[in-house]
Amino acid sequence: MDLNIIQIILVVIVAFLAGMEGILDEFHFHQPVIACTLIGLVTGNLVPCLILGGTLQMIALGWANIGAAVAPDAALASIASAIILVLGGQGSAGVSSAIAIAVPLAVAGLLLTIICRTIATAFVHFMDAAAKEGNFRKVELWHIIAICMQGVRIALPAALILAIGAGPVRGLLVSMPTWLTEGLAIGGGMVVAVGYAMVINMMATKEVWPFFAIGFVLATVSQITLIGLGAIGVALALIYIALSKRGGSGNGGNSNTGDPLGDIIDNY
Repeated sequence: MDLNIIQIILVVIVAFLAGMEGILDEFHFHQPVIACTLIGLVTGNLVPCLILGGTLQMIALGWANIGAAVAPDAALASIASAIILVLGGQGSAGVSSAIAIAVPLAVAGLLLTIICRTIATAFVHFMDAAAKEGNFRKVELWHIIAICMQGVRIALPAALILAIGAGPVRGLLVSMPTWLTEGLAIGGGMVVAVGYAMVINMMATKEVWPFFAIGFVLATVSQITLIGLGAIGVALALIYIALSKRGGSGNGGNSNTGDPLGDIIDNY
């Protein structure tokens, strides 16, 4: 589909905010489920972009900065893949192709992130010099410039994709053979599974496994609506909180190990 000038400006603004939030991490505009939803909202393709954002969010759950290792760029992957999905004009049918494109875009965004952070080290020296002069307004200015640079890091690729136009993007997606699109869809599903596995590995404690098993089984019951699943999730969270308080207040002489179920068992 073709976007009007207002929609293009709004898309670039969303991309700019997503880039800044990748560093600020305050309103989470860089998270796929929010970034893709905002792109869908301003372009009139809310449902396909929401599906894309939800799927990418499952992949991005396993992306985290650990030590000196920088995680793939979820902001660029979300914004660029959502724009490509919108320009492709395939609706929900193009989500699989957009997901397949998002993963290499995330890796490319990682390179841009490293470049921006390297440049930002020079800004730190400028701020140090301004601080020695007692010029705090200049310090604030360099802070703002550094944050805006992160926004441009996402807004510029978004503008370039928009400049290419819907025709070439649609032609590229339509020309992809079936075996490639299906293969990319399978690969994207595997990446989602890997993201889940990484999160589960970080959360793997004996007190959460029962809740995970219950949620996994309930999710397979097609008769339960999303509202029903949400209510069950809230109930399980309240149960866990109650068990946490009960496990930490036992008087059996055992110390609280941080494992609510284990503490209750030990106290009995």
